[in-house]
Amino acid sequence: MNTTHIYLHPEFTIAPVDQRLFGGFLEHLGRAIYQGIYQPDSIHADENGFRRDVLAALKPLRLTTMRYPGGNFVSGYHWLDGVGPKTERPTLNDLAWCSIEPNQFGTDEFLKLCRLMDWQPMLACNLGTGTPEEARHWVEYCNLPAGTKYADLREKNGSKDPYAVRFWCLGNEMDGPWQIGHVPAKEYAIRAQQAAKMMRDADPAIELIACGSCTVDLPTYLDWDHTVLEQLGDFADYISLHRYAENKDGNLPEYLASTRGIDRQIEEMDAVCRFVQARRRSSKRVYLSFDEWNVWYRTTGPEFTNGRGKFAAHLLEEEFDLADALVVAGFLNSFIRHADCVKMANLAQVVNAIAPILTRGNELLLQTTYFPLLMAANRRKGISLQVKVDGPGYETEKFGAVKFIDASVILDGNRLNVFLINRSVEEPVPIRLECLGRIKEVFSAEVLSGPSAVSRNSFENRNVICNRPLNLVHVQNGAAELTVPPLSFSAVSLDLV
Repeated sequence: MNTTHIYLHPEFTIAPVDQRLFGGFLEHLGRAIYQGIYQPDSIHADENGFRRDVLAALKPLRLTTMRYPGGNFVSGYHWLDGVGPKTERPTLNDLAWCSIEPNQFGTDEFLKLCRLMDWQPMLACNLGTGTPEEARHWVEYCNLPAGTKYADLREKNGSKDPYAVRFWCLGNEMDGPWQIGHVPAKEYAIRAQQAAKMMRDADPAIELIACGSCTVDLPTYLDWDHTVLEQLGDFADYISLHRYAENKDGNLPEYLASTRGIDRQIEEMDAVCRFVQARRRSSKRVYLSFDEWNVWYRTTGPEFTNGRGKFAAHLLEEEFDLADALVVAGFLNSFIRHADCVKMANLAQVVNAIAPILTRGNELLLQTTYFPLLMAANRRKGISLQVKVDGPGYETEKFGAVKFIDASVILDGNRLNVFLINRSVEEPVPIRLECLGRIKEVFSAEVLSGPSAVSRNSFENRNVICNRPLNLVHVQNGAAELTVPPLSFSAVSLDLV
């Protein structure tokens, strides 16, 4: 195959890479909470009931923000049900996932976990069946000093000091007809504006994320966002967007090209934000919060109701393969390339439910999608650079022409951190990377690849797909040359003179 040339210039920058792009999501869904992050009867449980093995697996990913408690779940959730003595908390029927919810894990447990893991909490308010006033009371519970009703309740429940939760989602996917309490855009916007006013009056330091279009497939796409942003005005700091990549028809080249669809969705949403900003003659820019993203297509449909009447049902437990890991890497590349407008992102989710980590009894498995996150974890600080990729590619039905190599680059001082996906199903791709002749040496390089696109890890064979050293990287005449295997994700760190 012909060589792909990648051209960089350290002055051609996009924006600093916000570390909040590398967040996660915990929802009361299936075994994400119970038997996932929280399992007091496990041999791995610590004094809080958190599974040490799960926390140890999450730690190297260096996740920054953690969204909670949903997701669809939040549109029927009342936060007061999940605080106070556990023996007094109600057991309820969750309508979102048709499951039994015992409320043994709630606000205080989650925020204790965030402190333990050094995560910034992102709480989602119930604007489905909840009220703006309920959301305002939750802000008081979490953020105000003792001396008022709900702050005193927090102190009574064991936390004298405020939690200082900074990020608050104004509901979840309220544009979706499946959502409990779904309403048209104008009605949601009024409800969100009422909540935002009271929440910010309680704590002016909080930042608010409005519900944006959760899929490009709804007829209200972008019209919804325009209406919401016009109504909320300067109350909105961010607007959310969601995407779950899928490969239901088994078209691998098309699936691997779905990064182009992610790019387009981001650019369209940002265009609406900028349009409303200009129309309102506002100096405030609303940024994007990509607060649900992942691969998800095997466990949809009837799977939703398989938990009916059950506690901690096995819901949405996808078994990911190499192709899925490459698409996860593609999401990361897209976020880095759009660092000027995407400021937060949350992988949905982090354990058991469509997650990079699976538990089975006392065992734990790292799925293929764990490793792109791991490979990026120590290479993501710095400024996103514009990337010029010149090389061979192929045509797709949905996304047009795409290159075999999908790339993003972060400049961290005198170090280039380069992320490369080879979409070629069969052929390795030689690459020459140039940066004004300034590349001095290879600091580190690793690759994620495997026997085939459908290769996956299992409890019986755990290391089929994992990151390994990439040895064939050479620096010559100020440029780097390497060859990446077919169906692979490579992370290469290069030092500059």
